[in-house]
Amino acid sequence: MGTSTEAVPRIGVVLAGGRSSRMGRDKALLSWQGRPLLEHQLDTLHATGVDTVRVSGDRPAYGGIADPVAGVGPLGGLAGIAAACGDAELLIVPVDMPRLQPALLQRLLHAATAAGSTHFEGHVLPMRLRLDEHCRSALAALMDGSDERARSLRALQQRVGASSLPLNAAEEAQLIDCNTEQTWREACR
Repeated sequence: MGTSTEAVPRIGVVLAGGRSSRMGRDKALLSWQGRPLLEHQLDTLHATGVDTVRVSGDRPAYGGIADPVAGVGPLGGLAGIAAACGDAELLIVPVDMPRLQPALLQRLLHAATAAGSTHFEGHVLPMRLRLDEHCRSALAALMDGSDERARSLRALQQRVGASSLPLNAAEEAQLIDCNTEQTWREACR
């Protein structure tokens, strides 16, 4: 039997299903350069050259995919994406990293690695994740586990195998995540 030479789709994913409790208001709707931060992240992902973009989170205006289990964080968001998509290479970004540039994300998208996930040194997100049977099994095991602390993206990366890419200082500055009003003000400078 021959093997398929078809490439799997490359899907950009914006994680936008959180409660924004530390920020005190919906991070996805913060105004960045005159429009909602969520829209900025969608455009950033489109500019990387992915085939399509999806939103993780109950956001009907953006075709968002609700988490199958509420309140379990980004892992729950990825479980929803995995249930809605076939096998793919996912390029995953949080909604709250407004300084991300397409060129940096393209490094993740095009990095040559056999690992199931790729991220930048010292950062869990953004990441590239191979969504396949192995990844789905790892997601299911983490979601079904009784230890809620183990429901993390880091635990998923460990289960599927991870490689990391180095960052220079300018690239590192793009990875500021805005979880609080203070970090949001810093990003807006």
